Amino acid sequence: MASNIQELRPKGADSEKITVNLGFVDLGRVDLMVRDGFYANRADFIRTAVRNQLERQDEAVRQSVARRQLSLGLMHYTRRDLEAARDAGAPLHIQVLGLASIAEDVTPELARASIASVEVLGAFQASPAVKAALADRTA
Repeated sequence: MASNIQELRPKGADSEKITVNLGFVDLGRVDLMVRDGFYANRADFIRTAVRNQLERQDEAVRQSVARRQLSLGLMHYTRRDLEAARDAGAPLHIQVLGLASIAEDVTPELARASIASVEVLGAFQASPAVKAALADRTA
């Protein structure tokens, strides 16, 4: 039965791993909070701290998003989207706060013909060839 199961669409990552360097005393304080049950683990503490800081700066972030005219969230560009932009003679200016992804079947040539610029605050997912083709257009 298991041999009949097929993955229809691969699941993309919903987060990105980062490295944080902390001093020994700060790290010890985090471990103490974990040990005392305030947080499940170090990663839980760090995620909570980041969310709290972002909440404190929420209005400034909202104003910056509006001022820069960024799309907020997940934006996925298909081959059809890019072909339509190319055919209309209206190259895209991709401006995203979150995740911007370009479909795997997009060729480097199509990407260059349909994308004028890429500014992503967060993560940008595309094939290595497409990323290389857009390198001079990526902020």
